[in-house]
Amino acid sequence: MSASLLPWAISFFCGAAVESRQKRSREPRANTVAGSSESWDSYGGSFSGESFMSLRQLQWPWFAILARTGREKSTTLLLENLGYQCFLPVSKSRRQWSDRIKELEVPLFPGYLFCRMNPHNRLPVLQTPGVIQIVGVGKSPIPVEDEEIAAIQCAEKSGLSVMPWPYLKVGHIARIEDGPLSGLTGIVLKIKSGLKLVLSVTLLQRSVAVEVDRHWLSVDPNGGPSAFKDATDSATSVDPAHLSGAQVFANKLVEAD
Repeated sequence: MSASLLPWAISFFCGAAVESRQKRSREPRANTVAGSSESWDSYGGSFSGESFMSLRQLQWPWFAILARTGREKSTTLLLENLGYQCFLPVSKSRRQWSDRIKELEVPLFPGYLFCRMNPHNRLPVLQTPGVIQIVGVGKSPIPVEDEEIAAIQCAEKSGLSVMPWPYLKVGHIARIEDGPLSGLTGIVLKIKSGLKLVLSVTLLQRSVAVEVDRHWLSVDPNGGPSAFKDATDSATSVDPAHLSGAQVFANKLVEAD
């Protein structure tokens, strides 16, 4: 090959090699996300024909974070500054002072907050000041049910009175068909002041209660005897001794004032 053809040959073969690499890089390859059958190219494009979902749209499960008591709010802010989605359920109340009205916030689950996170990359969370541990079994974090978190978020945003409540596993189940809690399902309690809907976080064995109107309820036939015709008749009566935890919470609001 003459010297004059050498640069042209080198350019030709290099161009062919680059074109071949680009073609191979766009061939479908198995998605590394567990449980997915979609194929992806090296640029992140999906060849499945289904609706496109980017990694930004994927959400990790909720996990319960045990935090130092009294530092739940500051710990939540630190985690959010790191880019985590957090949820700190609080009960809000207003207190009239001589010169102003002050709004108080008390955690509904003292010592706990909730955070969406990758359980296989939990070191940044554990190293955050205020975090004690991630709730689980041994060294394995256990996720909290999305439905439980969504129910508590709904109750907190409803504007109704929400407070910690002794954990309940059994009781008469009712679905809220009207009002700001429409769509929620939980255990209904009958107390002197009216009715409360109890929502629980099973992993923590803790509950919260929110006041509801009897006209919002529809008794779930799978949650109790079908013979009950009235929601108030089917509601569970509360032993006054079980109200001690709620009373402690009320006292904390007074002390904070």
